Amino acid sequence: MKHPTILVIGTYDTKQDELDYIAQCIQKLSGHTKTMDVSVLGEAASPCDISKHQVAAAANSSIQQAIDSGDENTAMQTMATGASVLAVKLQRSGEIHGVIILGGTMGTDLALDVCQELPLGVPKYVVSTVSFSALIPPERLSPDIQMILWAGGLYGLNSICKASLSQAAGAVLGAAQAVEMPETDKPLIGMTSLGSSCLSYMKTLKPALEARGFEVAIFHATGMGGMAFEKIASQRGFVCVMDFALPELGNLIAGSVVNAGEDRLLNAGLAGIPQLVAPGCLDLIDFAGWQDIPHQYADRPFHAHNRLIKSSALNNEERRITAQAMAELLSSAKAPVQVLLPLNGLEEWDKEGGPAYDPDGLAAFIDESRKVFKPPIKLVEIDAHINDQAFSDVVLELFDAWVADGTVVKTVS
Repeated sequence: MKHPTILVIGTYDTKQDELDYIAQCIQKLSGHTKTMDVSVLGEAASPCDISKHQVAAAANSSIQQAIDSGDENTAMQTMATGASVLAVKLQRSGEIHGVIILGGTMGTDLALDVCQELPLGVPKYVVSTVSFSALIPPERLSPDIQMILWAGGLYGLNSICKASLSQAAGAVLGAAQAVEMPETDKPLIGMTSLGSSCLSYMKTLKPALEARGFEVAIFHATGMGGMAFEKIASQRGFVCVMDFALPELGNLIAGSVVNAGEDRLLNAGLAGIPQLVAPGCLDLIDFAGWQDIPHQYADRPFHAHNRLIKSSALNNEERRITAQAMAELLSSAKAPVQVLLPLNGLEEWDKEGGPAYDPDGLAAFIDESRKVFKPPIKLVEIDAHINDQAFSDVVLELFDAWVADGTVVKTVS
C-alpha cells in the first residue's frame, strides 16, 4: 500500500508533543495517521480522532467510572480493553494498516494488549521506556510485535528521543507499505520443529504436503515460536497441526523460561483442529544461558549450545511426568488426536553413540505413554526413530486418511 494509515495511540494528556511528532514523521513520509487518546485523568491539548471517552465506551465503561475506581491499574485496563476493541474494528474495516503505541510501563501494558488482538501481519510498533525489559513476560508478546527503546524520552522532546521516535515512525510506515499479509489460497498446516538437524522430518514432509496442495508453516519450538504457533491455532489458522517438537512443554514443567506458556498443546484442540502429535525433543531440558539452574538439576551435566541456551536431559521419572502432561493437555481436544510414538528415539542426539543416548529413559517414556494415552486419543507406535523416513511415511499415511475421510478439509475458509 502506497499511502497507508497508521493508528497512533498514547496518553495525549501527558505525551501530546511526542505523539504529534510521531504523526508528523509519518505524514512527512506520505503516510496518513489516525490518533487515539487513552488518557484517563487529563485532557489532550487538541482533539484526537478517537477520544478517550470513545475508548472507555468501547470497554462498556466510562472515563468517570475509570476515575472512580480509584486504582490506576484498573483504569488503564479499561482503556486497554477499549483500545483493543477499536483497533481491531478499524483494522477489519480497512481504516488503518498498522499501529504505533507510545508509553512507559502503563502505556506498554496497554500496548501489549492491543498488539495481541491485532492479526498476524498487521505492523505493530511499540515505543517504550521498558522495551526488551525483563518486566515484559514473553507470553504477552504478539508473534510479530516490534519494539524500540524510548531512550531519553521520559518527559518531553529532545534530540535523543527524536532518534527513537522517528525510527519507529519510519519503521511502522515502511512495514505497512511492504507487508504481504498471510493470505493464501491453499489450506495451511502448522508444524513444529527444533532446528533442522536435531529434528529433520520437515525436510521430507514439507515437499510431500506441498505436492498434495497444502501450505506448510514450520515453527521453531524455542519459546516464542511455540507461542506464535499456539496463537495462530487459537484463531483456527490451520486445517491440521503436526506438532512434533515439544521441548517447550518439558521446559515449562522444569521451570525454564524457554517455554511457550501454559497453553502449549491446548489451542489446536480447543479450536477443533485435528492434531498429529509426537514427543520430539521431549527428552531434553533447556535453560536460558543467563538462568541459574534449579537445584534439582544441579547434579547433571549441561551443554552450552551457545551463550543464549544450555541443555541437558530429563531423567526417567521426569520423562514419565511429561507423558502425563501431554495426555492431560490433549484430553481437552475437540477434534481427533493421534499421538505418534517413535520407539527408537525422539531427536538426533539420542541415537546410539549420541550425547543424549539413554535407552532406559526412552523406555520409561514409552511405558508411561502406553498407560496414559486413552481413547479417543489414538496412540500410534512406530518402530523407527523420529528422523527416519519410516516416521514421515506413517505421518503421511495418517494424514492422507484424514483428508480422505474429511477430517482434514482441503479448502481455505
